[in-house]
Amino acid sequence: MPELPEVETVRQTLKANILGKTIRDVDVFYEKMIHGTDVQSFVSHLKGQRLLDIKRYGKYLVFLFDEVAMVSHLRMEGRYFLKHLDLVRDKHEHVIFYFTDDSTLRYQDTRKFGTMELCDKDDYMSMKGLKKLGQEPIAEEIDYDLVYQKVKNRKQAIKTVLLDQTVLAGLGNIYVDETLFLSGLRPEKKASTLRKQDVKMLVRNSKIVLEKAIKLGGSSIRTYTSSLGVTGRFQNELYVHTRQGEPCKVCETKILKTKVGGRGTYYCPTCQTFKLS
Repeated sequence: MPELPEVETVRQTLKANILGKTIRDVDVFYEKMIHGTDVQSFVSHLKGQRLLDIKRYGKYLVFLFDEVAMVSHLRMEGRYFLKHLDLVRDKHEHVIFYFTDDSTLRYQDTRKFGTMELCDKDDYMSMKGLKKLGQEPIAEEIDYDLVYQKVKNRKQAIKTVLLDQTVLAGLGNIYVDETLFLSGLRPEKKASTLRKQDVKMLVRNSKIVLEKAIKLGGSSIRTYTSSLGVTGRFQNELYVHTRQGEPCKVCETKILKTKVGGRGTYYCPTCQTFKLS
């Protein structure tokens, strides 16, 4: 599953390759992927539109055109491909954007969970999915007290709470495990037992993890690799995630695996000493 660093890598790569291009036509082969309007309206609003910018918030991509914005969520396995017009369509390519220069942008999604929705280009943050998101750990300014207010009464495990996109936007399974390791916290620890300074430490460490992952192009663990020629290298830097049975890079204790909230979770029992409360 693409997380914030992977989506940011996709954004940067797309921006370098398709900015300024104009859409000639759009084909939609799986109508349920289009939200907020019917397919005919979706296509007609995009025809003739020039791509001005691509933003990202959390795991959402926002394509800004002359008159509209398109919000795209990759979900589990969504990927974008840049291909020439003449190349045969892959069966998993569900939306194809045709540019006037005979290049195409193709959205591939084997599970068909991804979504696209048009909205006002000047007010896209009011869209349902975006307006509920919490702050991004990599933002220039963070309201740590606001994050603490969202955490202090939660009885769930801190890992489960950090995966909640309304608390912090963009953290997924890989990067939460790594953040908890840097913070010395067990993933099962109840969020409500954390102090303000603990929450501040978590946010700062998540920023360290995410910024490093972005610099390295994200991770290519399991099925997700950038489809735009960028292969993530952050998986080579992991302290705990997917390293069950291997020695901790800090203390050499064997990394353990458990489940928290149904998610595979990795931790070092020595370095992460703050146990359950």
